[in-house]
Parts: sequence; C-alpha cells; structure tokens
Amino acid sequence: MSVYVHETKGTDSTGFGTEEKPFASAAYALFTQPESKILVFKVQEDSEGYVEISASALKKAKKGAEGLKKKQEKAAKLQEQKESSTTKKLEDLEIIEIKEDLSLPKAEKIKLRNLGDFIDSRVSVQGWIHRLRIQKGLAFITLRDGTGYIQCVLTGDLAKVSTTKELTLESTVVIKGVIKKLPEGKSAPGGVELKADYYEVVGLAPSGDDAFTNKVQESADPSLLLDQRHLTLRGETLSNVMKVRASLLNAFRKFFNEEGLTEVTPPCMVQNQVEGGSTLFKMGYYGEEAYLTQSSQLYLETCLPALGDVFCVQESFRAEKSHTRRHLSEYTHVEAELAFITFEDLLGQLERLITKSVNYVLEDPIAGPLVKQLNPDFKPPKMPFLRMEYIHALDWLNEHGIPNEDGEKFKFGDDIAEAAERKMTDTINQPILLTRFPAEIKSFYMQRCKDDPRVTESVDVLMPNVGEITGGSMRIYDYKELMDALEREGLDKESYYWFTDQRKYGTCPHGGYGLGTERILAWLCDRFTVRDCSLYPRFTGRCKP
Repeated sequence: MSVYVHETKGTDSTGFGTEEKPFASAAYALFTQPESKILVFKVQEDSEGYVEISASALKKAKKGAEGLKKKQEKAAKLQEQKESSTTKKLEDLEIIEIKEDLSLPKAEKIKLRNLGDFIDSRVSVQGWIHRLRIQKGLAFITLRDGTGYIQCVLTGDLAKVSTTKELTLESTVVIKGVIKKLPEGKSAPGGVELKADYYEVVGLAPSGDDAFTNKVQESADPSLLLDQRHLTLRGETLSNVMKVRASLLNAFRKFFNEEGLTEVTPPCMVQNQVEGGSTLFKMGYYGEEAYLTQSSQLYLETCLPALGDVFCVQESFRAEKSHTRRHLSEYTHVEAELAFITFEDLLGQLERLITKSVNYVLEDPIAGPLVKQLNPDFKPPKMPFLRMEYIHALDWLNEHGIPNEDGEKFKFGDDIAEAAERKMTDTINQPILLTRFPAEIKSFYMQRCKDDPRVTESVDVLMPNVGEITGGSMRIYDYKELMDALEREGLDKESYYWFTDQRKYGTCPHGGYGLGTERILAWLCDRFTVRDCSLYPRFTGRCKP
C-alpha cells in the first residue's frame, strides 16, 4: 500500500494519505501508516510528480515519527494522571487569589536587559515563561522578554495558589519583586534572581495536546518545525541568531557610514533583469509584466552622479529551484556601488567591510557573547585576504584531483561548482578573493580586463565552511561597449535606456558588489544552512507561514 505526501498541498490534520488528499509530512505518514510505501511530491528540472522517498529523507521521517509517537504517549500519560488526580489539598483551596501588598515600594517597570541597574530594587518584569519548575511550597520561573532572561522565585502563598499549579510554558505573566544577587555556588541567568512578592497572569498558554512542548520538538521533521516557525523562533538558538543578525546589519551600516556611503532604497518591483532571465519571479503589474528584483545594482549605479558612493540593504529574489543549504528564494542583499575607483580599490573595500563589520559584531555587548556561544571556535578574518585568480584556481583544483561537473579536469571557461569551490576553500582554510572570471560565465555588465579581454574585473569572496558570501566587479562604463553587451545577451536596449544613460551623460569608472546577509550569518554563527539565518525562510516549495 502506498501513502502520498505533498509538502505544500497536503495536510496532516485532515489528509488521508491518498493522492487526492495527501499528508503534508513524511513523518506523519510513517507515524500513521508505518508499513506503507511513502511517495513524496518532487519538482524536478523537467518534470514533477510523486516518487518514492529517498533513503536520507526516510531516515529523517522515521526520527520525526518516533517523536510523534512519544508525543502521543506523553499526552496519554498526562491524561491518565489528570483523570486519576485527587481533589486538591485543603491548603491550596484556601488561597483563592493573591493581592499585591500596596505598602511595598512602587515596582519600577523594566526590561530584562537592564537588570544590572536594579540590584536590590523592587521591579516589575513582564514576559513569557521560558522554563518552569514547580515543587512543594516553591516555584521557579525563568522569564523571557526578548531582551534577556531572569529566574523568578515564588514562595509561600504565591507558590501554593491554584493559579501557580496551572501555569504552563509560554504563558505571559507580570511578576513583581526585588532583584537579588545569587550567593556563591548558585547559578541563574545574569547571576541574579527575582524574589517575587506578586504576580499576575496576562495570557495562559495551553496544556495537554496543544502544549508548547508538543507543538515544537527538536527531533521533529524540519518541515514540521518550519510550519511552526512562529513558535520555534522563541527557542534560544534561533532567537540568538536573529539578535546577531540585527547587530550585523547595524555593523554594515556603521562601516558604510564611516566610508562615506549614502543609503538608498531602490524598488523591489522591476521590469529589467540583472542576473539572467531564468531566475526571475514574474508578476502582473497593472496589465504589464514585471518581476521581483534579483539585485538593486542597476539602480544604485544611477545614484552615483547625484549622491556619490551608495549602498542599500534590500530584499532580493531568485527563482532558482535549488535545495542546497546556501540558497534562498528571498534574501537580504547588502549592495554597494562606488564611483571613480579601480579594481584594487574595490577589493580593498571588500576586505575592510568584512573584517570591520565582523569585529563590530564581536565587540557588541549583546551579539559578541552570542557569537561565542553559537560558534566557540570562530576566529575573525584578518587582512589581507588571499588573492587567487580564476585560472590559478583551476590549476589548484586539477593538481588536487578535484574534477569539474562532467567528471573531467577543469579547463578555461568552466564554472567552478559549489562542491569544488567549497573543497578548495575549506582545504586552504582562509578567506579568498577569487578574481578575474571568464566573461562568458559572468554577467553582461562586467568590465573586461585590459591585459586579457577574455576575463573580467570580477571577484567572489570565499569563506571556509560556507563558500561564496560576496560577489562584485567593475562595471562596463563605455557606452558602445555596454550596448554591444546588451545586444549579445539579447536584451531590449530600449528598456534599459535609464541604465545606459549613465554612460551617455558623464560616465566614469565604477564598481560594486552584493553580499548575502544570511550566508555571512551562517559563517559567523556556525549554522549548517542559511535557512536558520532568515526570519521566515523562503525556498522552493516553501512560502509559509
């Protein structure tokens, strides 16, 4: 018997596992029908349809099914305990509600990031219950408000009240009390705890089948965790990565400000391609055809005569049907364009951008310790980076027996695929500025080298453990040369009039680059996939929640 799984159109809650009503996850299919053959819907290069699940996916599904089984057993056990529980003890029933002692000093409302400023003071903290431990006459709550954590101790009547017995993970509460330093030998977040004298529940999270721990399990199938992304973000790892991400974007802006660049905000809806038509997302636009932008580069170039050197932090979109760990369909693109520079100037700024921005993150009092926690062995890159020309990279790959995609030795004009590039970068184990790529494998707008017109003044920045994180080049600035390039690519020259005018009305040598925030973050925080570095990742087959 076969059971069908369709990640985007199926549903675990109302599906039957049939082709008409498939399940959404292989884990649930295996959980409900363990002896069946599992068929999953796949989109191939030239076809789509149901195929038998791969061995690696089946292994993940078995792990997820085991998690669902444990969840079911746990729920059954909880129900049994609930049904067999006796009437609450008399002393619990005597305490109906807790009232705040108004004779105490007024509690100052604070954020947890400011705990250190309020030692021995009575404060009011509010947030979500991150951890919870209730025992006889005592309750420990680790509270989270997005800026930090604090351990709160409930004693006496506060611990006995029936409301405390009903508390659940992720319930929202307001707790008042005095912040005290912990004595030697005891540990808690920040080395302090809050001795509570009053609390109130703002929102009680569900228990039983809908309990938070049943919704989000570390061992769950990755697709199930992505379905619950709004909840998994509350976990320490993902939330820490998002905090480092915020610091990294601030670091980029700080660097660009120091270098005198002006921030601009180009449009995301466009009618011209930048990086090839095969990766464009098409859309209707008031009766016309438009696209989601692949890059803001062309618009940045138009700003140079008016604003000088510019940059943007903007979403870019690539319709690549790629499931690699470093590809997203939507990502945060940091791009810059610089006027009156040489190729060497461009390489120098790239080195400074990466080294300075990383150091700013490491110096950040919040993000720095988080990077150390997420990536204990991280060593910040130092200038100068290793410079390597494309032709010399081919020599290195051939000398080390690494074949091209056809299984043969690399020859001039071959694209260096991700696997070979990663192998080389990880072996050399230092940042590489890979330069001078052949014109035929690079974009139409790249300037050719004067000493060898076969290659372009182009660069990819490669980092160990992640591969390419940045690409850049000098741009063609001769009007006729650019028009010839557009013609060779079969592009409508008239629709690019606003771009080619930059070469007509006062041209100049210029260049720029684009940097994928999620790839830098994956390297910085030691994440296996860039999906962990995006708030709500979008990739082939995933556009929810």
